[in-house]
Amino acid sequence: MTRSQRQRTVTVIGAGTIGLGWIALFLGHGLRVRVNSRRPEAASIVAEALELYAPYLPDGTADPATFAERLEFEPDVERAVADADVVVENAPENLALKQELFERIGKAAPERALLLSSTSTLNPDDMGARMADSGRLVVAHPFNPPHVVPLVEVVAGERTAPEAVDEAVAFLESVGRVPVVLRKPILAFAANRLQSALLRESVHLVREGVVSLEELDRVVTHSIGLRWATVGPFLAFHLGGGKGGLRKWLTTLGAGLEQGWELLGRPPMDDETIQLLIGQAEQAYGARSFEELVRERDTKQTAILRTLAEVSAQE
Repeated sequence: MTRSQRQRTVTVIGAGTIGLGWIALFLGHGLRVRVNSRRPEAASIVAEALELYAPYLPDGTADPATFAERLEFEPDVERAVADADVVVENAPENLALKQELFERIGKAAPERALLLSSTSTLNPDDMGARMADSGRLVVAHPFNPPHVVPLVEVVAGERTAPEAVDEAVAFLESVGRVPVVLRKPILAFAANRLQSALLRESVHLVREGVVSLEELDRVVTHSIGLRWATVGPFLAFHLGGGKGGLRKWLTTLGAGLEQGWELLGRPPMDDETIQLLIGQAEQAYGARSFEELVRERDTKQTAILRTLAEVSAQE
């Protein structure tokens, strides 16, 4: 039996927010999942997450009732990765911790294993600095929640083998993700930089009293959020230029972009700002449980994805 013919085993290191989403996604796509976590309550945490996430896995994935037979827990790192086909690391953003982890993983995992990291800031060369060979280590940075949002940013280091990148892309596509290989490494990658730029101006507008936190969320979901769910920013402005496209928009309506950028806020994230945001968030959303908010978020997001898929199929 070849590797492609048998059921693959994925070891997920860490049972935090991202790790739990990966676990649900991989189980949903019929893979065997081994969870490595030092938390004594890991099994119950995963069980609760699967109950919450299972209804929002992509259509056609495995029956959640079969998850238990393909799920196991192993608190020892070396034993957890010993026969894994894929290892997905989700430890805290601590370089020294990740270097130690990948040194151990590199020694214990099979030579053929694909090693992925969900890091949002670090590059593979730094994380694999203590490995004898870090050529199979690739960043696969998801967007939360990873069991719903398709994007995964794939980032290679100078020592990353090209075939490892190709294998990472193929694996991610096999579980319904949309991998985008960044052409060059950049701090915080692409998606988080875009998110951070919008968040900075959002904080500024709330801090200045232009809108409340809840109103800001409404502004985004009923305008640019809706637009960006169907087209990206460049296509949006290409269409905004009418038949003249982006060429017309940039030379007319977009001619003052740089001056407009100078007006954007640079809010200090001091205690006053933090308390303002926390207070407004609790006032707007504090009456509802985490689980209730997650169900609403995932219901809406999966509905959007389903509609987009239906439209694409008709084209």
